[in-house]
Amino acid sequence: MIDMRIQICGVEFKNPVIAASGTFGFGRENAEYFPLSKLGGISSKGLTLNKKDGNRGTRIYETASGIMNSIGLQNPGIDGFIKDELPFMEKQDTIILANVGGSTLDEYIVSVDKLNDTNIDMIELNISCPNVKEGGMAFGIKAKTAYEVVAAVREICRKPLIVKLSPNAENMMEMAESCAKAGADGLSLVNTFNALAIDIYSRKPVFNNITAGLSGPCIKPIALRMVYEVSKAVDIPIIGLGGIMDHEDAIEFIMAGAHCIQVGTANFIEPTISMDIVDGIAKFMKDEGIKSLDEIRGVI
Repeated sequence: MIDMRIQICGVEFKNPVIAASGTFGFGRENAEYFPLSKLGGISSKGLTLNKKDGNRGTRIYETASGIMNSIGLQNPGIDGFIKDELPFMEKQDTIILANVGGSTLDEYIVSVDKLNDTNIDMIELNISCPNVKEGGMAFGIKAKTAYEVVAAVREICRKPLIVKLSPNAENMMEMAESCAKAGADGLSLVNTFNALAIDIYSRKPVFNNITAGLSGPCIKPIALRMVYEVSKAVDIPIIGLGGIMDHEDAIEFIMAGAHCIQVGTANFIEPTISMDIVDGIAKFMKDEGIKSLDEIRGVI
């Protein structure tokens, strides 16, 4: 018998596969393709205190072995999420991570305080979004600033607190250590890479904000290296993501030190991919005689 359960900060995931924020909405669309109870968890669309319409202009742009996005955290706001989306998610028999962003420290604090009184299982604090003009990645670049944000949120947060790190940080190791010292219960990494695309015919950037977030299989080797390095630097659980397209990619991240993994861009290519990855990990464990993922976590 194999055991795919994972414990993070007292929360039990039935398996290590989580749908990544911003690629799965709140699960409604994908629920038409497979039972969401098959997943270990769902990280919500990035939430802000107030409703946001997101960025204008091009939002998604395909590039070699990946995509670039500049959605701009379009979302219903915390109150809209609690009222209209959370009741659906609560019925899906899977762990709920509320991904929270903000333009100011006060917005983070008020948002998390509102979520304290809900049935979500975890907060995923997004200090790493590269496609908004203020907040977001600005908090995730300098370790000192990130420490201040995480420490302030930790003081009022009554849920397990996962901090999502940007690969664009000045020093990833220092960033991870600062967040852990500030009270993060775990880390998720990596978010998208800041990137540029140009329309040579209009002679202008493709995106209104000039740069946008790059994701997909093209970033996987770099994301994998960062997960490996961070897992050696801190003693808190890691959720690994970045270009995971199949169960073999997922297992690589676990072997690099991740407790759970998140599937993002692949959801746009194949809506059932997360379910396929769960099944693939299970088959790999059976074929290799692995009873628990603890046996292979961080083996390199």
